[in-house]
Amino acid sequence: MNKLVCIVGMCGAGKSVLADALVEKGYEFIRFGQITLDEVKRRGEEPSEALEKEIREGFRKEHGMAAFAILNMPKFDAGMKKGNVVGDGLYSWSEYKVLREKYGENMIVVAIATPPELRYQRLEARVSGADDPDLRNRGFSRDEAKARDKAEIENIEKGGPIAMADYTITNEGTLEEYQSKVQEFIQKLEADEIQVAK
Repeated sequence: MNKLVCIVGMCGAGKSVLADALVEKGYEFIRFGQITLDEVKRRGEEPSEALEKEIREGFRKEHGMAAFAILNMPKFDAGMKKGNVVGDGLYSWSEYKVLREKYGENMIVVAIATPPELRYQRLEARVSGADDPDLRNRGFSRDEAKARDKAEIENIEKGGPIAMADYTITNEGTLEEYQSKVQEFIQKLEADEIQVAK
């Protein structure tokens, strides 16, 4: 069976860089949080941390804490029939448990670990605009990023999947150093050398 590689990490950790590298290797890209941004667009409103939080929490109120896993499962299933899939942005412990139960050893969870101060600097330096129509690499102010961190840790159990990841990549140096670590992970992935929690 094909693989589902789920990426976990706090905002600004470097998840998109890993996802893009896997896409280059032929993985289909599915972003967990895209359903939130799709809802923002459907409402015809401008994205903001407050609005996105309201929508995320609304989905979880309706579908439970595993909402984003449940809502994205049809996409994962369809993608895995064709090949390997990268799921960018696994959030909650409940999502992790639902996906692990369904996909077992065919799901590999990789965490990106980056210190908060470095993430905040990177997020403040990002510039959103026309070159980012899917809002994948949006900038956040330091206060917005801190508020998002707090909400994700306290309200949506984000620490669990990070702690239980099958593989962790640290991202606290240059982009080139991080990209080298990403390629090392991909080599191990392709060689089936990643030990998956059973």
